[in-house]
Amino acid sequence: MIESFRHKGLKELFETGRSSKVAAKLQKRVIVRLDALEAAAALSELSQPGFDFHALHRKPQHYTIHVNGPSCITFEWQDGNALRVDLEQYH
Repeated sequence: MIESFRHKGLKELFETGRSSKVAAKLQKRVIVRLDALEAAAALSELSQPGFDFHALHRKPQHYTIHVNGPSCITFEWQDGNALRVDLEQYH
């Protein structure tokens, strides 16, 4: 379950299905990944084709789900909940 968002546009997109703060070309893929994150009770459930789910080397521990190109959803995980969900650009 998603407990908190760091990126206001992701929160808006998750709650309303649209946001001007998330690129239109990414929104459909982001929604699919946010829905999976909301439904996940365990991190292992996020190992899906196309997600490239993996842990990052950060303190506190963060995880990432690939969206498209350099765009990734990053988050912390605690007691079955996703915390501080963010949309980040890598590379």
